[in-house]
Amino acid sequence: MTLKSAISNSLVRLKEPFRSFSDLGWGARSRFRSERRSRDYQRAFECDAPLVTVCIATYNRGELLLERSLKSILNQDYSNLQIVVVGDCCTDDTAERMAALADQRVEFINLPERGRYPDEPRLRWMVAGTVAVNHALSLARGEFITHLDDDDEQPRDRIRKLVAFIREKRADIVWHPFKYERIPDEWHINHAPKFAVNQVTTSSAFYHRWFKSIPWDIGAWRYLEPGDWNRFRKFRYLGVHAERHPDVLLSHYRERNQKDESVAP
Repeated sequence: MTLKSAISNSLVRLKEPFRSFSDLGWGARSRFRSERRSRDYQRAFECDAPLVTVCIATYNRGELLLERSLKSILNQDYSNLQIVVVGDCCTDDTAERMAALADQRVEFINLPERGRYPDEPRLRWMVAGTVAVNHALSLARGEFITHLDDDDEQPRDRIRKLVAFIREKRADIVWHPFKYERIPDEWHINHAPKFAVNQVTTSSAFYHRWFKSIPWDIGAWRYLEPGDWNRFRKFRYLGVHAERHPDVLLSHYRERNQKDESVAP
């Protein structure tokens, strides 16, 4: 890391608490601490087989969605799932493919209008899919919530392992290492040692249902922040109990053209 980039990263970290305070408002930390102590909050950790909601936002990737992403969820060895798939106004055959899927755990909604995202590719990448993922989040009924991009996949034991882990640790959120495709067919591992930007991604987090009250911000690009970290830094500001699971539990594929098709916030 160069001195210039180190200084830049330090300045970003210094600004994060002020941004989070501005985003969440006065008293957010004390309200969260109070909620966390409540009987209702703690009940999630005491369920033997809690309902887990998996949120998937998608846009015109019908075949890939069913053959990779959704398939990896339906193959999980943990069965108490609510799977919410929201199309960001899909215009391909996604709706028809989803209608043919015979699994009562799956709910599909195709939004009538696409979210309005920046035209510039990098800024678009930061927030594309925000409208769809927030809609999915609003429908979540699970005690715990997780996400999956429509072109990624998870090993079949991921949810079972994370349910056991989050209950054991009584953590608000857990995250884990993940494989990522740097160029086609070249894979690397992000060991994600810290709950920090570039180490936690949308699909590598698993958290308590209370956090559905903090949606993705479609304006995160104005901070030059990826949408996932814009949200997770607010979690960190609140003082969450975050725990790292040691296993690699996600395959994160190289993104396609962000300007045209990405939905990953």
